[in-house]
Order: sequence, then structure tokens, then C-alpha cells
Amino acid sequence: MNTKTLPYPQTAKGNITDDYFGTQVPDPYRWLEDDQSEETKAWVQAENEVTQDYLAQIPFREAIYKKLEKLWNYEKYSAPFTEGKYTYFYKNNGLQSQSVLYRQLQQNEPEVFLDPNTFSADGTTSLGGISFSKDGSLAAYQISEGGSDWRKVIVLKTSDKNSIGDTLINVKFSGLAWKGNEGFYYSSYEKPKEGSQLAGLTQHHQLFYHKLNTPQAKDELVFGGAETPRRYVGAYLTEDERFLVISAANSTTGNELYLQDLSKPEGSLINVVNNFENDQEIVDNEGSKLYIFTNFKAPNYKLVTVDASDPKPKNWQDLIAETANVLSIATGGGKLFAEYLKDATSLILQYDYQGKMEHQIELPAVGTAGGFSAKKEDKETYYTFTSYVYPSTIFKYDIASRKSELYKKSGVAFEPELYESKQVFYLSKDGTRIPMIITYKKDTVFNGKNPTLLYAYGGFGVNLTPAFSTSNIILLEQGGIHAVPNLRGGGEYGENWHLAGTKLNKQNVFDDFMAAAEYLFQNKYTSSEFLAIAGGSNGGLLVGATITQRPDLCKVAFPAVGVLDMLRYHKFTAGAGWSYDYGTVEDSKEMFDYLYRYSPYHALKPVAYPATMVTTADHDDRVVPAHSFKFAARLQEVQQGEASVLIRIETKAGHGAGRSTAQIISQETDKWAFMLWNMKIKWKE
Repeated sequence: MNTKTLPYPQTAKGNITDDYFGTQVPDPYRWLEDDQSEETKAWVQAENEVTQDYLAQIPFREAIYKKLEKLWNYEKYSAPFTEGKYTYFYKNNGLQSQSVLYRQLQQNEPEVFLDPNTFSADGTTSLGGISFSKDGSLAAYQISEGGSDWRKVIVLKTSDKNSIGDTLINVKFSGLAWKGNEGFYYSSYEKPKEGSQLAGLTQHHQLFYHKLNTPQAKDELVFGGAETPRRYVGAYLTEDERFLVISAANSTTGNELYLQDLSKPEGSLINVVNNFENDQEIVDNEGSKLYIFTNFKAPNYKLVTVDASDPKPKNWQDLIAETANVLSIATGGGKLFAEYLKDATSLILQYDYQGKMEHQIELPAVGTAGGFSAKKEDKETYYTFTSYVYPSTIFKYDIASRKSELYKKSGVAFEPELYESKQVFYLSKDGTRIPMIITYKKDTVFNGKNPTLLYAYGGFGVNLTPAFSTSNIILLEQGGIHAVPNLRGGGEYGENWHLAGTKLNKQNVFDDFMAAAEYLFQNKYTSSEFLAIAGGSNGGLLVGATITQRPDLCKVAFPAVGVLDMLRYHKFTAGAGWSYDYGTVEDSKEMFDYLYRYSPYHALKPVAYPATMVTTADHDDRVVPAHSFKFAARLQEVQQGEASVLIRIETKAGHGAGRSTAQIISQETDKWAFMLWNMKIKWKE
């Protein structure tokens, strides 16, 4: 199989050209932006047929599928949490499409509380979150159909699990914050008009209050709309339900903060922070004393306190000061848990509410710990620990005795002692020191011929910390290597690290990624003939930019649900909110020139590119499929080498969340099959 014989669809080319500051930019595949048109649907079907025909010819594809299905088939649990008199937890028997929410009364047998597998025949409708009233008697849960970010909200009584009849529709990017048992706050946008539900702009987020047993049309607008137009609005109540907290933002970084004291009938909404320059959230309160987590004058974050009577930043007092390591905060059992990132791995300290450090929690290894969240009266909390060679394991932590005990061990068929995961540091193009964790089987011979997957993200202050992947067992057992660098643009070293990979610094992210590959080559882990690069969403942009700048760097590329047209990304869904990281062509000629230079769709030219499998989904209403459609069409047009260019378009799926187990296994199968086949690796049973 090679690209010369693949029957790619004849993709029509239009003659649309845009003028940016006097530069004429053709966009021949603009018509693929119309995801509702019959022409686009026919193109998607034709491309999927080519892709599936290609993958069906890989002789070991079925063996990979069976192996993954076997590996996946073990019981998976979430950490438990208490609501009212019940303990709740999620469990998947192994190959169930969606995890089931169970509940348990003390030592009684667990019972099914909500089973998303009953929501649809094919398992593609998922539970998108649940929120309980303070006493646990009511619950509002969100469902997502086909992976869409648009949700329905259904309210039920927990005593008999029956719906009370309240169902909200067209809810997007929303938490659910109960106010007593009378109702709850939620956020949404105006639904785009018919025909553009997937790609239509979602500009103005609005916060509503829904009173139970009233129609959604009567819901009260609390914040947003014409008075205070904001792109992202969220609300939550403090645990004692005294304060309503509203966060409002226009981009994915920086937020305003508003506060209302609900204990005072005449209390109005007051503005605490009136700009978008920093991130802040109220994590707890003791009476009128507020505990605020922020990076105001602290790029690595800190915890401050202030009285609600005058909560402006000028009155903030440091409680847990900024350190060299990035901080996040969890609360439970009357304690503060400071979760630090030390070179992208976890360090957990327990504090009291006066800011005194009481204890460092001993973790089982170097890796990622998460959880530590509980209610104030709880005596214990739970946390999950994982690394690239430590399957996700749940521990119970007794807050008074400060002792951890094993709660649930992973049942995955994996022997950690046979594998090694080590952190290295390498220098990027400008001399910046970048961490990377490399994982492999201990008997691996470093001869430059090991199939290697280099995965990264590098954006939006997102942290990539060590986490076990069942799918990666396939690669490691074949003598392969998995490598994850922590690029600039992420948040692993705080806000300064993030900013070093944004706007006119975005090239740093690509340079960091390419330098990671060069490190792997120099140290004989692999070579360009055996390297695959992968990333999703902003990571899909990373992969697209890398292969257009260095088509010789790797053998295989996987840009997943990527942002690939940097000149028009802000014209779809909530894309304009990403401008803090990317900038837009409307900012300035300098910004246009910069974006145009690296925009993957525009940077393609007639050269030999690596074997590429673009992946997207028909219900992705975050990064619209048009990015992937246009990029794949153009890449197929200009590809000069023998390597294949495929696009795999998942149906009844979205940006990634909520996919069924079958969809996940199928996509992972195709990824490994495509990678190993193109590297000419012989499959070892």
C-alpha cells in the first residue's frame, strides 16, 4: 500500500481568496467548513471508506484489537465521594460502553444509581457530570449525546431515583450549583441557528438560576447577556451556601470574580476582581473569611485570605505563599491540601486553616496524585496515584492520623517491575531546559530502531503529568518507547512557562517538541524512521506545525482534533476564547504574519510528508471538524512521498469526552496498526 495507489476522493477546489493586510491567501477547501452540506457528507463518507479499506489490509490489526479488548476487560473504579447519607462511586465492569454510577449505604451492597448505558442503544450518550443538593436529596445530571458539548440536564430525587420532571436543554460549558433544594445555577449560550449548531459562534455565556418545577423559559438571568457580555461564565456556592461566587472571562486565561452574600436578603453582587489579568477562585470560607487561590503577583500561584466585607485584592493576605513549585489547592476534613508540581510530578502537603504546614503525604512513587477533596465534616478523603508504569490506584487517607491505606488496586494485566520510566532534561533551540519522561521495557536495547511515540500538548497552561495508559501497553510490549516532554505553553512551571509559549512566542512550543525528538535520536532511543508524533486539540496544532516545518523529523504523524487553520479558528464555536494563547489575524499585521507562517493548513507545500492519520469526529463542536477536513484535503493534494495520508472521522463522537469503550478501543487499534505498519515493525504475539 502506498499513496500512489490510494484512491483518494477527488476533492473539489474552490476559488475563495482572503485579503489580510494586502496578502492574498487562497482557501480552496473553504466549502468543507459547511459540515451540514451534502457535498461535505459525501466527502466524509468517501474519505472514511479509503481509510477503512487501508486499515483493513494491515495483517495484525485484528490481533491488536483483540489484545486491547483483553487488556481493557477489568473492573475500573473511581474514588468514592459522599452525598447525603450515601457514598457514591463510578464503576465499569470492563468493556461497558460507559461507567455506571453506584451508591452504597454504609456496609450494604452497592446499588446502581445511574447507568448511562441505558441512555442509548450504542453507548454513545454519556453522563457529562452530576451535582447534588447539600443534603443529598436531589441531583441534577447532564447528558451528552454523541460527544457534543451541548448538554441536557435532568433532575431527580435520590430517594427513589425518579425524575421530578425538570429537564433543561441547550446547556453548554456549565457546572450546576445548587441553592438549597429550591433550584440551581447553570450557564449556557444562545443555541446557534439551525444548520450551524456544530460550528456556529458561541460568544456570550449567560448565568441563569433555575427554580425547580418552573419552565426553563422562565429561568432568571443572573449574569451575562447584553449588560455584561462575557465568553465564559461559571458559578458555584461555598460549602455552607452562604456565598454565591461568579467567575467571568473572555479567554481561557484570566477571570473577573464576583461575590454575593446570600445570608443577607438585601445583599447584591459585588465585584472582587475587575480585570482579566490573573486567575482566581474562592476555594472555601470560614464565616466571612474567604480563602482565595490566585496567581495575582504570583505566577506559580498562592493562597490568600480576605474578609468578605471588603474583599478587593489590596486587602488580600498571603496564607500559603508562592514557591518555586506550581501550587493547586484541595480542601477536605477541615484541612487544606497543597498539591505542588515539582518538575511535573506531585508533592502533597497538608496545612491547617491558619496556614501551618502539618504533614507531607508520602506517595508510593514519583508520579501524579489527585483528589484530596472532601466535605468539611468528613474524617477521610481519597486520592488516586498513577504514573506511566503505575496503574491508577486509589488510596484512602485518614485526615486525623495522617495515614494512607490502599483502597482499590488496578486490575489491569501489567507488570510494573518489567518497565522503567525516567525523567530526563534536554535543551531547546534557545537553551531553555525542558523535562521529558521516557518509558520503556527494562530489557530494551537502545539502537536507534525502537518504535517511539512522542506525545505532547504545550498550551493553555495545561499540565501533562505522568498517567498510566492501558493502550500504551501495546507499544511497550512491542519493544517500543513512549516519551512525553513538558513544553512551554503548558503550566508545569507556572504562568511564566505558559506565556513563553503563547502568541508571538508560540514557535517556542514547536522548537521544544522538535528538540525532544532530536534528544531521542542523539541518545539512540530511536531515529526519524521509527518516530511517531502525536497530540490532540492544541496538541493537534503542534503535530501539524511540526510536520510542515520538519517533514523529515518523523515517520508517522497523528494530529488529533487539531486547531489547524490559524487564520479562521476564532470564527467557530468558542474559538475566539483561545486568542489569549494564539492571537488572531485581526490583532495586527505582525500577528497575521506570524500565524500565517506556522498555520498548518497554510504552511503545506509540495514535499514528502510522513505517513499521517488525521483524526476528528462528526460531533466535535469545540474544535470543529473543518480544521481536520481542510488540512487532510490539502495534505493529500500536496503529498510528494510514498507515505499515505488518511483521515479517520469518528461518527457519534465529539472532542474526546464521553466516547464509548468500543470507540476508544477501535481508535487505539487503528493508531497502533497504522504506526507499526508504516514503520515496518513485525508484530510480536
